[in-house]
Amino acid sequence: MSSLEATAPIHKRRIRFASFNIQTGITTSSYRDYITGSWRHIWPSQKRLPNLIRIAHLLRPFDIVGLQEVDGGGARSHHIVQTQYLAETAGFTYWHNQVNRRIGNLALHSNGLLSRIKPDFIHDYKLPGLPGRGALLARFGSVGDDALYLCILHLALSRRSRLKQIAFVSELIRDLPYVVLMGDLNCEPNSPELNLLTSATELCDPMCELKTFPSWRPHKMLDHILVTPSLQVANVQVINFACSDHLPIAMEVELPDRLAVAA
Repeated sequence: MSSLEATAPIHKRRIRFASFNIQTGITTSSYRDYITGSWRHIWPSQKRLPNLIRIAHLLRPFDIVGLQEVDGGGARSHHIVQTQYLAETAGFTYWHNQVNRRIGNLALHSNGLLSRIKPDFIHDYKLPGLPGRGALLARFGSVGDDALYLCILHLALSRRSRLKQIAFVSELIRDLPYVVLMGDLNCEPNSPELNLLTSATELCDPMCELKTFPSWRPHKMLDHILVTPSLQVANVQVINFACSDHLPIAMEVELPDRLAVAA
């Protein structure tokens, strides 16, 4: 965990969450762009930094953000750790970058956490299946029943791997009373993967009727924020912000009286 500045403790009753697959700052506006712009996944592009600035402005209103498809400082992103850059530009006090796959010096595929609330603990897990997928588990509050847990992940493209990864994550969180799980899960509501997750844990998906992919004509719900029933959901939305090939999602969560997390 990295901290940008010291803050005095405060207590939050309502937390604003967002999750966004930022595609390393690459703009995608059609399926054709996957072919014509594929070089940008490997080589530097002058458009990447302006897009990161746009993303940072979008994320400013939120308290906690989960990021997927972040570059952790490879040559393709001019050696910028994008999670850190977004934290500094959007004014987040705390950030954490989880590198899951390295392609030489060119690309460091990562998940990222931005937070205005200090995490008490962060652990990076490698997910089963082909190398390159990970889950980030953060705890806000003391060990025990009064802590809020956040899991950020980006699941595999194959269903077989996703089922293994969901089984692994379910074991991590099944006994935790207050959990928010978010990320690009690469599967839709009522898929075998999501059914396994909700049956193996107490998580529910308040966003199941919304669509996030592709960003230019969304007709699939691949990005999710799931919560345990112990957390009251106040608002959910998909944000109309066409930058990546995914749309960002957001949720406000009301914390129970016993669960006050300090920033």
